Amino acid sequence: MELRRTVQICRFHLLLLQRKKDLWLLPAPHCRHRSGPQPSSSPARRGLLKRMLLGVALGVPLVGGVRYALAEKQERRRMRLLADGMGRFVRSVGLGMQISLDYWWTDHVLLRGLDENSPEFKDLVSQCHQRAADTIVSGAIRNGGLYIKLGQGLCAFNHLLPPEYINTLRVLEDKALKRGYKEVDELFLEDFSARPDQLFLEFDYQPIAAASLAQVHRARLQDGTPVAVKVQYIDLRDRFNADIWTLELLLQIVELMHPSFGFSWVLKDMKGTLAQELDFEIEAHNGERCARELEHFGFVVVPRVHREKSSKRVLTADFYEGCKINDVEGIQRQGLHVKDAASKLIQMFAEQIFYTGFIHADPHPGNVLVRKGPDGKAQLILLDHGLYEFLHERDREALCRLWRAIILRDDAAMRTYSRQLGVKAEDYFLFCEILLQRPIHTAQLAMSNVMTREETAYMQDMAKNHFDSIMQVLKDLPRSMLLVFRNINTVRGVNVALGAPVDRYYIMAKSAVKCWSRSIARKQLGLSGLFLLRWIHTLWASLKFEFALRLQMASMRLTTSLLRFLVFAGFLKDREGQEQIYEYLQA
Repeated sequence: MELRRTVQICRFHLLLLQRKKDLWLLPAPHCRHRSGPQPSSSPARRGLLKRMLLGVALGVPLVGGVRYALAEKQERRRMRLLADGMGRFVRSVGLGMQISLDYWWTDHVLLRGLDENSPEFKDLVSQCHQRAADTIVSGAIRNGGLYIKLGQGLCAFNHLLPPEYINTLRVLEDKALKRGYKEVDELFLEDFSARPDQLFLEFDYQPIAAASLAQVHRARLQDGTPVAVKVQYIDLRDRFNADIWTLELLLQIVELMHPSFGFSWVLKDMKGTLAQELDFEIEAHNGERCARELEHFGFVVVPRVHREKSSKRVLTADFYEGCKINDVEGIQRQGLHVKDAASKLIQMFAEQIFYTGFIHADPHPGNVLVRKGPDGKAQLILLDHGLYEFLHERDREALCRLWRAIILRDDAAMRTYSRQLGVKAEDYFLFCEILLQRPIHTAQLAMSNVMTREETAYMQDMAKNHFDSIMQVLKDLPRSMLLVFRNINTVRGVNVALGAPVDRYYIMAKSAVKCWSRSIARKQLGLSGLFLLRWIHTLWASLKFEFALRLQMASMRLTTSLLRFLVFAGFLKDREGQEQIYEYLQA
């Protein structure tokens, strides 16, 4: 059976079979089946691309608009946050590049050839610092949330950062971008199914303070009690993870450009703790616990929380008038002594650090107010209990004994208790200076409340030249110690702002010894009925510390006087020996 097949061939192959003409002169378009792909027409391709781009440009907003119109209120808010988050990211990167380029231009162009000690050099550097600080404040306020909190954290480093930064960043302590009344009403309707003016007898929609996570309004309960109502920004929970991711990415970019400047690990370790600040029910619990643990201090007031008017995003507590702890004029205007306020501030936080272990980790000046108490002396109002850290008893005892060893210049004990906190043996002295935030002179026991210009320069040089070692020391510490450092450093900054009227190091050391003795007595003597024995044990330990400190100071003074007499009487005639003696006496 004969099978027939129909074969379609192109004109090229047909002419090849017929041999009728020179097929190699045949123009290429006549051949429909060629070995290579046929290029498409450029005008047609461009037209298709334009139509696709036009479709995307019109279609995406249209689809997004329809999706937004059909979405619920909270879903609409999330969609707005998505767009805003991209804007915050681009803004943050842009501001970072702007600051970096400004410093590069100032260092490589404007300062070239100028003497470092000349007024023109210092003025140009100061202007560059001021521009950078203004840029940070502007960006933090526009971005809000965690960006403001990071700016507040920078304020504590007033001995390391240039004064232009400190003076400018202070605005972030209690000022941020305020939200309108519609947003406040929307949040109350979501949490209480009622507007605030329906829930309270009076409610002032104009906030009296706006911070990183919330703004505060004055109000009155139905019985007339004046209260402060802390209202969280309605979009904060939804944007928290995105802001954390953005900040982590920015820190990783900085770490990539400057490997020694690696702070991304800090944010990763702290983001769980920061997330707790978003839950005002946790803050209410923290405040109640703090009030119980500090109730033996009559000068400390923690505002009482009204649970029935509070939620995870709204916190209602008693309202107190007062000035900020670093407001010298405000304290004196009330007829109070700055020294009394500073001493009580240090005692309050030393009690938390060395004894209770439940530590307020955000004690910036806006969170500690001062007013006249019933006894006519300074009374401290402690606010904002959202960020707390718990320090394990083992670490507290090591920290107590370390602080005592530093004050007594007990080098062996300093090394031992630093090691118990996870610090390597070779870094113990660096760690002790980081802890006190000042140089430690082994030849003298007394510490000045205000660092000299030379001591300030020493600390700045240490931060610059030993940055890698400092970072390693911080990484070796228990993570809870990071927020303890923040507390200690913030209190140090407040004491300096008040003019350093008290010896912070000595007061902290006395509290450390007292708290350590109480802890040991509690464990050894138990909790049942042996109050008198525990009190005697604590008093004895405090007296021993006082005696040891005064004995060493008297010994050093006696040694100094003896050497001065020997030099004056001419018993030490060797020139080299005299120079060594003079160096010792100068120290």
